[in-house]
Amino acid sequence: MKRRSLIKLLGLSVPGVMLARQSVASGLLNPQSEDEIAGGPFAPDWDSLQRYEVPEWFRDAKFGIWAHWGPQCQPEHGDWYAREMYIEGSRDYKSHLAEYGHPSVKGFKDIIHQWKAADFNPDQLLSFYRENGAQYFMALANHHDNFDNFNSRYQPWNSVNLGPGKDLIGGWEKAARKHGLRFAVSVHASHTWSWYEPAQGADKSGPLAGVPYDGTMTKEDGRGKWWEGLDPQALYAQNHKPGKKLVWDWDPKQGSSLPDKAYQEKFFRRTKQLLDDYKPDMIYFDDDVLPLYEVDKAIGLKLAAHFYNSSLKWNMGNNQAVITGKHLNDIQKRSIVYDIERGKANGILPLPWQTDTCIGSWHYDRAIFENHSYKTASTVIPMLADIVSKNGNLMLSVPLQRGGMPDSDEIQIVKEIGEWLKVNGEAIYATRPWKIYGEGPSTKSSEKGQFDGQSDVQKKPFTAQDIRFTQSKDKSTLYAMVLRFPKDGKVTIRSLSGNSEHWPGQIRSVQMLGISQPLQFTRDTEGLHVTLPGKVPGKIAFALKIRS
Repeated sequence: MKRRSLIKLLGLSVPGVMLARQSVASGLLNPQSEDEIAGGPFAPDWDSLQRYEVPEWFRDAKFGIWAHWGPQCQPEHGDWYAREMYIEGSRDYKSHLAEYGHPSVKGFKDIIHQWKAADFNPDQLLSFYRENGAQYFMALANHHDNFDNFNSRYQPWNSVNLGPGKDLIGGWEKAARKHGLRFAVSVHASHTWSWYEPAQGADKSGPLAGVPYDGTMTKEDGRGKWWEGLDPQALYAQNHKPGKKLVWDWDPKQGSSLPDKAYQEKFFRRTKQLLDDYKPDMIYFDDDVLPLYEVDKAIGLKLAAHFYNSSLKWNMGNNQAVITGKHLNDIQKRSIVYDIERGKANGILPLPWQTDTCIGSWHYDRAIFENHSYKTASTVIPMLADIVSKNGNLMLSVPLQRGGMPDSDEIQIVKEIGEWLKVNGEAIYATRPWKIYGEGPSTKSSEKGQFDGQSDVQKKPFTAQDIRFTQSKDKSTLYAMVLRFPKDGKVTIRSLSGNSEHWPGQIRSVQMLGISQPLQFTRDTEGLHVTLPGKVPGKIAFALKIRS
């Protein structure tokens, strides 16, 4: 896509700057100290880590956007391509044969070679996200495919040496700082060991039956090829006997293989370098609790202590770091931030938490665009309101095409979310939960999430009776977000009835955000009855500002 048309599509007037390879700040520790962690008040154990306090920036931000973008976006066939392409008969196996060749010769290493990230323009894209309401931005540092999107000292299969030839995380970090966004990175590579095991396989039928896939190749196999001098085992990590199946918590009783010490040490050093060189505000681990926790608890605990102690040094004694993990117990929820993938909490949680979800597939899937089947803004906005009412944040992944830009449908969705936040953001940003999170039919039942909690998007549509509450930090203002516009122009808030235990005092004013004039209302034992103006801002949902 030409730059001029891209700028027009994004609706920006400032010309973007294509970032070449970025130099990054040196780490806290010298290479000789690669296994040491930063000193400070946090030790690598739960007793110490549970003294952590979630920084105010995260509690206030509420809404972030994620670029879950790497070489698996090159085929534009969706998530887990680098694994599924080695499973004979799968959709990705068939498309890989047709588009790239047989995985015994043309494997995922060759996808990396073709991925050039030709449209990578972080300055322009993050300006667009900031303009449309994002308060923090997260970039994929590596996925289960084991490719580092940064200038990695420990993983030669990285975006500086190969593919784009650019330090992608360095580019994202520079643009995030420029546009006033907190910067986050996501790390998924702890699971490569078992996730890539199908790459050791071979076809069971057909003309190449029994011919090993390229996951078994070694450095010697690269002589005379484009990847000469590189060891495929540094990418695939398959120099081991595969397990019987992929088990996320590494349980050998269920058939999982277990990674060796060299693999664990490499993961630790790569992640520590990522923290030291790019100094993110937040790191997301795609793991239960922490990386490799069921294999060696010390690895994730050392990374957590190192990040917290480092953040104290970077920020003049204020720990601004956020770590997220999944399926946490109560002590762990006090030590790192609880994350629910494609789900949300059932009610108000006492500590801040996060939903991570996507408007489509995690890695870009062109079929979703062609079928116009993304989550719409009218789906995302009520989800955001519900999450924030329960003390949570929403990290929303907007998949990027192979080149590094969203498609036209995604751009429109982000714009519509941004338009809503420009009017109603006061009820979202820098708010805190009220006494109850909401009322209406949707609070009486819940649909189970894919991984934990409630489903991020419920199948039963919200109604004008479904309301979510937040309040200002000083508790002087209540916000009632009505998740659908009523057809008759009237709203009843039953939790604010004249005999309400939640608001026993008077209500002196009710205002719709985006409308300067106060609204007419009455109050009785049935609730607070509000008459909406004839002309309202928006079509999806709205927020009422209520004061005593």
